[in-house]
Amino acid sequence: MFNSPYAPNPGYTTSGVPNYTASLVPGRGRMIPQSKYRPHTAADRDRYVNKIQLFEPVLFNTTDPGVVGIALSDALAGKYQQLEGRDDRLFQQCGPSISIRINWAGCYPSWSRQIPTRDFKNPPGPVSRSKVAKNVARSVQRFIDEMNTKTLEEDADDSWAVGRARNGIVIEDLALVRLENVSKGSWQAQLCFVHAGIAKGPL
Repeated sequence: MFNSPYAPNPGYTTSGVPNYTASLVPGRGRMIPQSKYRPHTAADRDRYVNKIQLFEPVLFNTTDPGVVGIALSDALAGKYQQLEGRDDRLFQQCGPSISIRINWAGCYPSWSRQIPTRDFKNPPGPVSRSKVAKNVARSVQRFIDEMNTKTLEEDADDSWAVGRARNGIVIEDLALVRLENVSKGSWQAQLCFVHAGIAKGPL
């Protein structure tokens, strides 16, 4: 087990996965469905997943126990007052950057973007939970921008499409629930609708 910013909070399973259902998040809306990222080859899966100890999920809880996850629009705006443990230092055992991965609802190819794990102080120190939230929000915005006019994968459900070009899901619709360490240096962003009233996705 690693240091406390990675440890499961009360009400979470020993694997760090919240005890709510896959489809509904307390105080929010539905989870965005994703397939779990896996390295492409058996050799890479063995090297980067099977033969290493993965970290516990990084959680983005709020100070309100009835609300899970930080709205990505709040993270972009620097509104962290309700983010539990916002000053906790994360990724102290990781390298200088990690890959944020998104496998969005079967609609688009697997996507990733690197974010730093160190701040820009002198000397550099581990990045805070609030800064990670902002960098993940920026990554999700980049993903949405890049996929805005991209052709969907064959047999994709276009109700999960992102971007304004299709009147799809946009950054204001989403909250960050947690990051899951899916392989060495790779963390998958688990997202949900920011509230239950968003009429997007399959209804």
